Amino acid sequence: MPEFVAAPGRYETMSYRRAGNSGLDLPALSLGFWHNFGPATPPERQRAIVLRAFDLGITHLDLANNYGPPAGSAEENLGRILASDLRPYRDELVISTKAGYGMWPGPYGDFGSRKYLLASLDQSLKRLGLDYVDIFYHHRPDSATPLEETMGALDTAVLQGKALYAGISNYGPAETKRAIDILRRLGTPLLIHQPSYSMLYRKIEDGLLEVLGQERVGCIAFSPLAQGQLTDRYLNGTPAGSRATHSPFLTTDTIAANLPRIRALNDVAARRGQTLAQMALAWVLRDPRMTSAVIGASSVEQLEANVKALDGPPFEPAELAEIDGCLASGAA
Repeated sequence: MPEFVAAPGRYETMSYRRAGNSGLDLPALSLGFWHNFGPATPPERQRAIVLRAFDLGITHLDLANNYGPPAGSAEENLGRILASDLRPYRDELVISTKAGYGMWPGPYGDFGSRKYLLASLDQSLKRLGLDYVDIFYHHRPDSATPLEETMGALDTAVLQGKALYAGISNYGPAETKRAIDILRRLGTPLLIHQPSYSMLYRKIEDGLLEVLGQERVGCIAFSPLAQGQLTDRYLNGTPAGSRATHSPFLTTDTIAANLPRIRALNDVAARRGQTLAQMALAWVLRDPRMTSAVIGASSVEQLEANVKALDGPPFEPAELAEIDGCLASGAA
């Protein structure tokens, strides 16, 4: 295997945005490991995607303890790529992981307790082969655990040097405001929130974005392509073997309900000279409160095509109004 040498011009074309009221910039597009980085994807393809992402200026690699599948395998596979290729570039990378979903049997391997979060972080660091991650997230709210305990665990992770910043994911506006206040009192400000956001799922516009903007906390969207719906993959229905045929997060009924909107949005994208996916990513990033959008990639070609979203023209008010019109009947 030839030695990897990063492209000299890797920072020249990517744009970077400040994460809230912090000193940290993130690339407008981040590489997510939710799918495509388990054992079902050949290691050489995983390596090619990660290294090409870095050459394109994507410095942020977004993971969680349960990504793969199976759980833990995405961290293990990235750990191998870090060891073989990216170790010299560790200080140019922002590596994040999360804990909050079930990872091991018994009462201590799920949700938001101090015991679970800190044990999970230790396990993640071992799988990644790292001394620290840049961002450690609580992955989902846990109403059965005091928020002070959960945020205290994030604070401890930072104080121990096992994480540089604290993040949360999937929290609602009121929970987010409480988390911000608790962490601020502890002295570890909340860096960033990671919610689901796309043209087909706009719940964060109902208060969360306002909270993040007012509190100067970063926001990074996951599923900006709505689990692949905002691509050309489903324009003619659901192909055999696609994610909708086996994913708990996407169903053929959802696609059928959204298909008229998807096709109308595709027409708008074509007039802009973009693919539907490129327009969808640009749309998520149109809001100045958005720090980054997490993209998945099953191939280098798909990755390169999505990064071209950053080259598109800015949205005209009439285009944004037309997009809203395409979505007026609601999103599934």
